[in-house]
Amino acid sequence: MIRLKPRHVRTRLTLWYVGVLSAVLGVFVVGTSGFLFLNLRSELDRNTIQDLETMEGLLNFAPDGTVRLSTDEHDDHEEEYARFMEVRSPDGALLYRNKNLAGNALGGAQEPGEGEGSYSERSARLPDGTRIRLVSRSHTIGDRRVLIRLAHSEEPLWRELTDLVWVLLVGFPVALAFAGFGGYGLARRALAPLGAMARQAQQVTAERLSERLPVDNPEDELGQLARVFNETLARLERSFDQLRRFTSDASHELRTPLTAIRTVGEVALQKGGDVAYHRDIIGSMLEEATRLTRLVDSLLMISRADAGQVQLHFTNFALLDLARESAALLNVLAEEKSQDVVVEGEEGITVCADRLILRQALVNLIDNAVRYSPVSGTIRVRIAKSAAGEAIVEVRDSCSGIELEHQARVFDRFYRIGRDRSRDSGGAGLGLSIAKWAVEANAGRIDVESQPDKGCTFRIRFPLAAIGSL
Repeated sequence: MIRLKPRHVRTRLTLWYVGVLSAVLGVFVVGTSGFLFLNLRSELDRNTIQDLETMEGLLNFAPDGTVRLSTDEHDDHEEEYARFMEVRSPDGALLYRNKNLAGNALGGAQEPGEGEGSYSERSARLPDGTRIRLVSRSHTIGDRRVLIRLAHSEEPLWRELTDLVWVLLVGFPVALAFAGFGGYGLARRALAPLGAMARQAQQVTAERLSERLPVDNPEDELGQLARVFNETLARLERSFDQLRRFTSDASHELRTPLTAIRTVGEVALQKGGDVAYHRDIIGSMLEEATRLTRLVDSLLMISRADAGQVQLHFTNFALLDLARESAALLNVLAEEKSQDVVVEGEEGITVCADRLILRQALVNLIDNAVRYSPVSGTIRVRIAKSAAGEAIVEVRDSCSGIELEHQARVFDRFYRIGRDRSRDSGGAGLGLSIAKWAVEANAGRIDVESQPDKGCTFRIRFPLAAIGSL
């Protein structure tokens, strides 16, 4: 099967370019030829009219009633000038005909109104096929009206026009050939960066996402395409890195409690023991199972959030009530470490958000503060309104603080700083990540402020547009 559509873009561009150029040149040839023809014929009309006006002054009647020229000089040179002239009476009788006509009629039968009031111009042919430009005018000789017809040959005009057309037709394919080769070269050169991009893109795989496309000129369209593609590759590389880290960390976190459950069970089977001993063993296994369940629930929450499958239900509610409710859920954990959880703030501050999702964020922040604050420490939850009209929720603990270089990453999944913020405290490193997602899903933003040995303050802000009223 014949392939009608060229395979390469540069070939299609060249064909389009040649096709458009052909159309433009065709219009140019037709327009130039037409303009030249009309200009030459207009010049011929002017010359013929001037000649006719000259002849009018030289015509007179002979005694026999015919018309003759007052001098034979013009008649002797008429053949040289290719002039054809005929004079007729109003009834069509022939009064004069010059030698160039060789007895043939000029212009045929008289047309109605021919030459009356102004000059009448038209093209005609002699019996021998010669093309002429004929000018007619009614004229008075003495007291008698006559119709003067004077014509010049159009053959020189047509020869000039034919020569021009032949020159244009010969030059037309030559110009198209040069334009085609030049256009193909330009298209090939212009599209060369695309070929380099395609070859480089073939090298990009899941294991080689660090590869980037070459950018010769970042300001042109191809450079912008390469830049956008490189930015996409950078995002993919970051996503793959995050996925690898997430998979590795999740596997490690899941393996730890499973290993503990298996080890405790195997030791219990080997040692045996009384009822109290087995009760302790089962309690340890249940504790690890609970930890595993919390981890799986957190992973499911993150997975649903990433997939956009969490449906939000926005309602207006008081932030202070939500803070008290969240703190009450962790009072037992705080009492075990003799900690105080203080909730304070303004009663009238309300927000429009998903109450359950936002409560999850507050619970995670307060739980994080309880876990990492020392025994007998204090956790403060404060609700306020900023001068800019933002609702602010602050959760302040009394831990040892977070170094500046770690503060930007505390919301990353499975990220742990070390020191007292380790796996031994019971966390999986997902609580702050879930809290950040929950806040941002409700049109808010969260940040952390900390200094060594002065505790941490996690601050949630809701913009004015998100603040509602009860």
